[in-house]
Parts: sequence; structure tokens; C-alpha cells
Amino acid sequence: MATLTSCSFRLTPPNRFNFRVKIKNINANFCLCGASLSKRRRMISKGNCSRLNLIVRSCYNDKNNTRNENNATNGEGENRDNSNLATMSSTDEKPDDNSENLPTSISNRNPTISSIGSSHNNFQVDSFKLMELLGPEKVDPADVKAIKEKLFGYSTFWVTKEEQFGDLGEGILFLGNLRAKREDVFAKLQSHLAEIMGDKYNLFMVEEPNAEGPDPRGGPRVSFGMLRKEVSEPGPTTLWQYVIALLLFLLTIGSSVELGIASQINRLPPEVVKYFTDPNAIEPPDMQLLLPFVDSALPLAYGVLGVQLFHEVGHFLAAFPRKVKLSIPYFIPNITLGSFGAITQFKSILPDRKTKVDISLSGPFAGASLSLSMFTIGLLLSSNPAVAGDLVQVPSLLFQGSLLLGLISRAALGYTAMHAATVSIHPLVIAGWCGLTTTAFNMLPIGCLDGGRAMQGAFGKSALIASGLATYTLLGLGVLGGPLSLPWGLYVLICQRTPEKPCLNDVTEVGTWRKTILTIAIILVVMTLLPVWDELAEELGIGLVTTF
Repeated sequence: MATLTSCSFRLTPPNRFNFRVKIKNINANFCLCGASLSKRRRMISKGNCSRLNLIVRSCYNDKNNTRNENNATNGEGENRDNSNLATMSSTDEKPDDNSENLPTSISNRNPTISSIGSSHNNFQVDSFKLMELLGPEKVDPADVKAIKEKLFGYSTFWVTKEEQFGDLGEGILFLGNLRAKREDVFAKLQSHLAEIMGDKYNLFMVEEPNAEGPDPRGGPRVSFGMLRKEVSEPGPTTLWQYVIALLLFLLTIGSSVELGIASQINRLPPEVVKYFTDPNAIEPPDMQLLLPFVDSALPLAYGVLGVQLFHEVGHFLAAFPRKVKLSIPYFIPNITLGSFGAITQFKSILPDRKTKVDISLSGPFAGASLSLSMFTIGLLLSSNPAVAGDLVQVPSLLFQGSLLLGLISRAALGYTAMHAATVSIHPLVIAGWCGLTTTAFNMLPIGCLDGGRAMQGAFGKSALIASGLATYTLLGLGVLGGPLSLPWGLYVLICQRTPEKPCLNDVTEVGTWRKTILTIAIILVVMTLLPVWDELAEELGIGLVTTF
């Protein structure tokens, strides 16, 4: 009898442990269900009640499944306990075999350990289900089967394999063999998909990832990706985005006026100049002293803002006939140039790479044409004695900030005017200079800038990655842009580093002349942002290098 009591005491901790594991599993599933409900509460207002019900049902089913598994585990433990009790009761008749039966009672802890592993696995499954439900809606497997049977075939594209498509694997990528000209096949598949599925999915023609070689018909091997429309297409502009865009535009107006005031530094009161130029100055001057200079600063501010608005109008004029929607521009204020340009997003999927190149280049070309016109007219007026009263004095160091613009200024103003500590120029020169510099920055082949979009459309994503690494290196070393290289590089990393999404037809080439124009534009951009080194500046007579 003493032996039975001792063995019963050893059986009690596993039963308590199983009970605690059971309670923890149920609480964990209830907490997971509550977290799912709180995270998806915002989706009720958007009409996603069906997906919310799926989450609730999934959490409820997982809770019941865990409860059933724990009950089954406890049932097995009770059966084993009863068998052990029966065995131990027999030991009263056979006390000599007690030492052999004792380890058997201790080994009954193993089902408890397996229940812990089962609980951990259930929690992992719940987490994966939650992530899947919270992510973008995936393609319906039934639709995939129907599309394989009805859309593709011997005459168009023979499917041999399927893979995940999209940033989060929310789409399907069909790999196989092309049976006709890719453009004709793509047009036929798009029209046939609309007949089968209506307006439910978007079909993309992309280069086959990790292809072993080119297509036998010429060009790269292609694959066809499919995404839901609500997943692949950008969402509409919200009210808060309009408010942010308006605030940024007002700040850009202020930075442009400030640039106009700073261009009159030789006329400003000494206390104002000291506050803006002396790093040890703490007490701000009376801002009322700047009011008389606001009127004379407005022409330069109008010029800077005009370049940015002209830039955005160029984008919209190129996008309208192609039925491409653009977002409102988010202007980026900057006290050195007046503005860093604007962020304009595509609000619809681009049909092909030609459209991407044309829209991307139209804005910079429009802004550059207006900037170059103001820059040229300003240089001509700078040599006209009739407008001598409108000229402003700027340090000749300004013209060393750009190799291309410095050479043009040297040719227009002459050696005598440029080889001095200060140069008298018309405010239009400053407006044109700032506009051309801002345009050159936005034409750098990196990320989602205009130059990056054009590079991706003309030469592909691989060329964009290579040019982006080279551009980041040059900006980090200060080779391009001078003192503005670091703030511009940080701005791109924060706001514009992600490449543009693929077009519907992301394979067809853009043609030789578009690639040639882009190449020439990139060369001019580098020459605009490349500073003039001291030896060359001294030789050309751009400023007095020895005075700095």
C-alpha cells in the first residue's frame, strides 16, 4: 500500500501540468483571436466584413481544435494512468517487481512534452493564417485552374510551371513556352481573360525569372503574371493626401520667396546678413526689416515656382492622351534651390515601357526648357546696361558649382566679368540656374525619380540597379551636386528609393531613339551636377580661386 501511495504522488504533477498547458493553449488562442479582431476592425468600414468573418471563424476553429487536441491528450494520459494504477495494484501481490515498474510511471511525462510541442505548432499555424488573411487578397485557386484550362493553349502559351508572383506572393506567375509573337499573344490573352473573368484580374507579361537562355523566337523568355485588380492598381487619393500636398506647396512658396530675398544679400541690412551667415549669431533680427525686400524677391520666386509647375504640366500632358492617371504633386521645399521638385505617383498601371519613358521624360524636358530660356535671357540681360539697376551681386563661387552652366556663363559674360570675387547678374539667371539644377537632380537614374523611371523603362530593372549603385556612390563622395549631394541622397533614400512597378507589357523594347535621347540626357545631367575643380576654374577664369 505504501508503494501505491508513492506512485500516485508521482502521477499528480503530470496531470497538473497537462491542465496548465490546456489552459494556456486556450488563452493563447483567445488572445490571438482578439488581436486579429482589433487589427482588422478598421476594415469593417471598407466593406471587408467577409474577410473579418473568415478571421473570426479561423480563430474559433483553431481554439476548438486546440481544445480537442488537449482533451485527447489528457484522455490518453488518464488511460495510461489507469493502466499504471492497475499495474501498481498488482505490485502489492508482487513486491519484488516494484523496482521494474517504477521507471514506467516516471516515463509517463512524455505525452506532456508532446502536448507542449503541439501547442507551439498550433500557435505557429495560427500566426501564419493571420498573416495570410491580413495580407493582400490572393488569386482564387479555382480561377487559376479555369484560366489554365481556358486561357492558355497550344496556339498562344503552353504552361509548364506555376510560381508565386508579386511582392508578397499574392499573384500567380505562369511559366512555359511561347507559341507565337509575344505582342500578339499578349493582346489575345488580355481580351480572352476579360471574357472569362471579367474585370477581376490584371495580366502582366514579364521576363521569365532565372531564365536559362533567350527565347528561340528572339528576345528574352517571357512569363505571364496575374494579380487581382484591387491589389495591383494604386488606391485613390485621400483627403489627408490633399491636405499634405497643400501644406507642402505653401512651404515651397515660402522657400522660394526666401531664396529671392537671399539673392539680394548685398542690399540686406547688416544685422540680417549676420544672422543668416554667422553661425554664432543667436538672437534673430527684426523680421520687419525684410518686408521691403519681399516685392523685389517675388520675380525670382515666380520663376522657381513656374519651373516646377511647368515640370508637372509636362507630366500631365504626356499622360492624358495615354489614359494614365497621375496623383497630385507633392512639392518638396528647399531653401537653397527653392524646391527639390515634386513627387508625382502613377495612379494607374502603365500599359508598356514606352509610355513609362515618355511620361517620365516629358516633365524634366518641360522644366529644363523653361529654365534654360530664363537662364539664357538672364545672361543676355546681365550684359545690358539698360537694366543695370535690376542686377544683383552674387559670389563667383556660384558658377563653380556646375561645369556645364559655368562654361555657358563664362562664354556669355566673358573673362573679365567672371574672373572676380562677385559677378553682377540678372535674377533670371538665378531662377534658371536653380531650375536646371533641380531638373538635373530629378533626372538622376535612381529609384523612382524621373530619371530612374526612364532608365527602368528604356534599359530594364537590372540597368536601373547598376546605375542606382553608381549614383549613390557619387552622391556619397560628393562628386555630384557639391554641398547638396548629401541632403539629396537622404531625400531619395527616404522618399524615392523604390523602383516603379512593372508595366502590363514589361518586355517589349522602347526603340533605339528613346534610348539615345535618355543617354544624352544623362550625360548632360552629369555635366550639370559636376562641380568645377579649382585648377580648371582658375584656368577658365571662373572666379578667383586664390581668394577662397
